[in-house]
Amino acid sequence: MSAAPPNASPAHLFPTLALAERAPAKVNLTLRVLGRRADGYHELSSLVAFAGTGDRLALLPGDDLALHLDGPGAGALAADPDNLVLRAARALAERVPGLRLGRFTLLKRLPVAAGIGGGSADAAAALRLLARANGIAADDPRLAGAALATGSDVPACLYGRSCLMEGRGESLTPVALPRFGAVLVNPRVPVSTADIFRALAIPPGTRHGVTSPFPAGAPRGALLDWLRAEPNDLEAPARTLVPVLDEVEAALRATPGAELVRMSGSGATMFALYENCRVAAGAARIVAGAHPTWWVKSTVLG
Repeated sequence: MSAAPPNASPAHLFPTLALAERAPAKVNLTLRVLGRRADGYHELSSLVAFAGTGDRLALLPGDDLALHLDGPGAGALAADPDNLVLRAARALAERVPGLRLGRFTLLKRLPVAAGIGGGSADAAAALRLLARANGIAADDPRLAGAALATGSDVPACLYGRSCLMEGRGESLTPVALPRFGAVLVNPRVPVSTADIFRALAIPPGTRHGVTSPFPAGAPRGALLDWLRAEPNDLEAPARTLVPVLDEVEAALRATPGAELVRMSGSGATMFALYENCRVAAGAARIVAGAHPTWWVKSTVLG
């Protein structure tokens, strides 16, 4: 695994013969922890949407497997010899004899360990690229198997559209969502997902909590009411471990037009929903101006 020179050009990062894929940020609009299975995995129910912002991954097909890093998040990943892109490629190679691999180039824009599925989205993009390079159908079950073997969020990221994610992440139900303007804010504090779940202290074999049925076809206002009633159960332990989340929430709630403010995934990224992308862009300027050291991004969800 290598990093690009500081002034590498896009042509250097994404050669003409390379295949390329977007790796959009995943946002958990809701996240209920309904228990913990006997195998140790937590039983989840989450409404997942994807943002218009994310990383970008390219593949130059070849015999060997390699990963080249660039972008603002490259430094945070350079010390990890088992990046999820490589892990996903190996998982698919175990399932597809003779799989052609190659050199991946990851342009890392999203913050790392941020609760918006950056690594999982990168892994899913790697699987899509390998499928294209090897003539594997998008619905081939070996892709889904490799995705789940790589990580619980990877199947949803492989699907890449709004859905209800249940179980440990293996059960996906497509849903239709309206388009929301959104602002994503990360205070540049990495969060360990394992630490957040450990703080929940749910014993294996325990079932608790219920979730309300998704209001399919509901108008936008009714959907927002449902979202407000379905929280992210990881937010409370995350606030204990990352107190700056209180400040992030206050900054987003103070912006004009904020309709919902919540943490995504295991944090520490928080998001706010707005009527449209114009209102979201104005809110992002306010937050970024007041907190120049935070990662702030206006985008679209839906």
